[in-house]
Amino acid sequence: MHQLTYGDIKAAGERIAGRVRPVAVAPLDLPDGGGEVWAALELLQHTGSFKARGAQNFLRAHREAGTLPDPGVTIASGGNAGLACAWAAQQLGVRATVFVPETAPAVKVARLRGYGAEVRQVGSEYAQALAACEEYAASSGALASHAYDHPLIAAGAGTLLDEIRRQLPQLDTVVVSVGGGGLFAGVATAAREHGVRTVAVEPEGSQALHAAMAAGRPVDVAVDSVAADALGARRASATALWATGQDGVRTVLVPDSEIVRARQLLWGGYRLAVEHAASTALAALTGGAYRPAEGERVCVVLCGANTDPGTLG
Repeated sequence: MHQLTYGDIKAAGERIAGRVRPVAVAPLDLPDGGGEVWAALELLQHTGSFKARGAQNFLRAHREAGTLPDPGVTIASGGNAGLACAWAAQQLGVRATVFVPETAPAVKVARLRGYGAEVRQVGSEYAQALAACEEYAASSGALASHAYDHPLIAAGAGTLLDEIRRQLPQLDTVVVSVGGGGLFAGVATAAREHGVRTVAVEPEGSQALHAAMAAGRPVDVAVDSVAADALGARRASATALWATGQDGVRTVLVPDSEIVRARQLLWGGYRLAVEHAASTALAALTGGAYRPAEGERVCVVLCGANTDPGTLG
């Protein structure tokens, strides 16, 4: 396993500078809040999620190294990583073949095709789409990317923390949702460099990271959560598990009911249309799984907006 370093994240920041949207931050006035809470509006990122950072870093690193093959790139995704990969590939004039579960939201499938990707829908969950993607990569010679379990992907995601700190230099804690753990691993590695705490938040019905911590290694888990379309990884990455052992890291679980409530709060109070994966991080605060101390400066990463607005009414 490549042990992710802050140097990897700095290199990623230089590689993708000017090719992703710098994150905006905005204050949140939460009921019963003890700390000073801000939102990192990564839902405004290209393709609607933080995944654009890792996709740009992955493909541009391979372009620099001369390792982008003629058959292009392929990836399995619940939706967001595929969108980011397809977009980044389009930017470079590279062919993209994206495998998604048959349960992927129609809005994400339509957008994938809009970026020029060939979309193949396989199975009912991410793990099945991943197996089909791996078979395709082996037979076609396409470059296999990954939704979260690759150091270039995690390093790209980690660039978010440095951007947040430029606007909130006195930041104490960053709160992130966890599926497979790419965002968490990258952000936690950068946060540790700056003495910032990280809170990793998983749905109770999709807790691959908690299971890995209990077993001492990545293991498969069942997935059953309202946020499964983006946080439905059956297995957390080894890099994410390693990151849980860093100083200042805490992991918590939240129920689907709190995820739904936090999503409605963001829409009703701020007109922010986020997917359930994004509201999972906020649910740790609104549901009490993580209670900031008085005066603690907290930033919650709202990681994605690829959702059906019709479900927000």
